[in-house]
Amino acid sequence: MVANFRVFGVIMSNSPDPLGVPIESKSQLIDDLLSGCTPRENWRIGTEHEKFAFRLSDKKRLPYEGADGIGEILSRLTRFGWVPIKEQGKTIALHLNGCAITLEPGGQFELSGAPLETIHQTCDEVHNHLAQVKEIGEELGIGMLGLGFDPLWSRDDIPWMPKGRYAIMNRWMQKVGSLGLDMMLRTCTVQTNLDFSDEKDMVEKYRVSLALQPIATALFANSPFENGKPSGFLSSRSNVWTDTDPDRCGMLPFVFEKGYGFERHVDYILDVPMYFVYRDGIYHDVAGKSFRDFMNGQLEGFEGQIPHMGDWADHMTTNFPEVRLKKYLEMRGTDGGPWRNLCALPALWVGLLYDADSQSAAWDLIKDWSIEEQEILRNEVPIKGLSTSFRKTSVQEISREILAIASAGLKKRAKLDPSGNDESGFLETLRDIAERGRTPADELLDAFSDKWSESVHPIFEELQY
Repeated sequence: MVANFRVFGVIMSNSPDPLGVPIESKSQLIDDLLSGCTPRENWRIGTEHEKFAFRLSDKKRLPYEGADGIGEILSRLTRFGWVPIKEQGKTIALHLNGCAITLEPGGQFELSGAPLETIHQTCDEVHNHLAQVKEIGEELGIGMLGLGFDPLWSRDDIPWMPKGRYAIMNRWMQKVGSLGLDMMLRTCTVQTNLDFSDEKDMVEKYRVSLALQPIATALFANSPFENGKPSGFLSSRSNVWTDTDPDRCGMLPFVFEKGYGFERHVDYILDVPMYFVYRDGIYHDVAGKSFRDFMNGQLEGFEGQIPHMGDWADHMTTNFPEVRLKKYLEMRGTDGGPWRNLCALPALWVGLLYDADSQSAAWDLIKDWSIEEQEILRNEVPIKGLSTSFRKTSVQEISREILAIASAGLKKRAKLDPSGNDESGFLETLRDIAERGRTPADELLDAFSDKWSESVHPIFEELQY
């Protein structure tokens, strides 16, 4: 197992605060990112996906408490060997063999997968997890929905999970944007986490993945409803991020500036406002305050104290760009969806970025895209999807091109399953979408206006895992 994939940004401990060593200089933070550099032969694939848990009888989202609540689901999952992680006496996560099950603020159920060598293994992991969840769901009368945005329920209808950091984020989100609470309560995503070999490789991967993130958003667009009606977006989830918190979201234009590297990224994270300081099992609210002040021993309420590396690891999880750099790169731009999409996303990015020729071809494709063009793509794709115009072509045509590059990269990897199939087959669902120019959201809108008789209720059955 590669060290930089051991926790996926989740604290997997029931022990006292895992603070680590004190931070005495910025160079420690740069070295921390540098420690993520991994030899190519040790590169791994991490996949994370979220889903909405709902009660079959009335389609309502689940509270934490109760006989069919989120807490009970977590408790019953321990029969499969999952180990509880508690906060203030309540189980708020599980871990097992490099995987974690965690909760988003509205009870969205997330699997953070182990670092795996192939996408075949990723799909097996997802299949096993969903089989376990389905077994518990049948006992409790609950289901799990693969979608990017809650199609029916408002913020006020959704119970909050008992995690201290979420209470802090709730208060802060209401000060910095109009859609932050929607992000917390009503969105689900699928993500892929990938390695890099050195700083130069990280920079190129980061630039390619940021520029192409809107293309992935279009291919996976799967959230066209809000409050029981069409929202006007093919990806309501993606739109939410445009007005969540400008200090910690977006496309990060500075990544494309000359001289960008680990040090420049550390400076960016240092300037992201803090949310909390975690001490003695309690999240202390320092929202809006400066990590730089913390490093200088001047953080209000913690005067004379300096942060530890555990504080830095926590702080890094509180920035939410379209692609996030930790000791690996997180591709964050896509809607949650059906099982086949959970395998297709890592296939797309592994195909593009884990083969040298494919990465070079992807770089050649985007290297002259201006920041302004990228921002236009980012803003228009949630509305127009694959039909978004770009230069003299469309996102549909670009998606065909990047899928061809990714397929070639996967074939060259030649990672075969027991039947002799390589990983390129996992792109088939995306190739179909790109050829037809029809996103999953387009299909849902057609169903809504036709066979569903303008009701979103059938979605809970048709998109249930």
